[in-house]
Amino acid sequence: MLKLIATSTSPYTRKVRIALAEKKIEYQLAEISPWTPDNPVLEWNPLGKVPVLILDDGTHLYDSRVIVEYLDTVSPVSRLIPEPSRQRIAVKRWEALADGICDAAVAIVLESRRPARQQSRDWIARQQQKLTAGVAEFARELADRPWCNGEGYTLADIATGCALGYLEFRRVELAWANEFANLVRFAEKLGRRPSFQDTAPGKA
Repeated sequence: MLKLIATSTSPYTRKVRIALAEKKIEYQLAEISPWTPDNPVLEWNPLGKVPVLILDDGTHLYDSRVIVEYLDTVSPVSRLIPEPSRQRIAVKRWEALADGICDAAVAIVLESRRPARQQSRDWIARQQQKLTAGVAEFARELADRPWCNGEGYTLADIATGCALGYLEFRRVELAWANEFANLVRFAEKLGRRPSFQDTAPGKA
């Protein structure tokens, strides 16, 4: 059985877990934090980051983008990444934007945990600027469409939903909920899916 090395608060982990649920792939979840001094995740990923997917043959896959792409190839159920190249690139572009927003949010969270005198307000402001621009791009690209790309649910929707969920969870950027009604409706729709409900941040 597949084994997922992960933390339940990671938006990248959530993206993989949602993909596993949508693809109806069974796996074992191992909650292992990369933030302890010895960082046990280094055993499976030389970068020491989660998530890591351990395959039946012992192969270790990372990062989340590689894992989700692999999962989409091993099961024909609920294809998440379109095969036509133009549509595929569009979906991966959404994923890149969503992951970039998560990267900036994580950077803010980590910087905010440092002693106040050591924090860089300029660094936090730089990351905040990325969040503001990224979420605005989400809203512009989504417009009044039901899904991020095309007429159906794809990885683009999963990645975007995970990014918005992480911002809400960490209370990093709240303005989007007041400024972009289309994103609020979109997040609420995704939140009704069992795969999103079962993987809410902090829920194992």
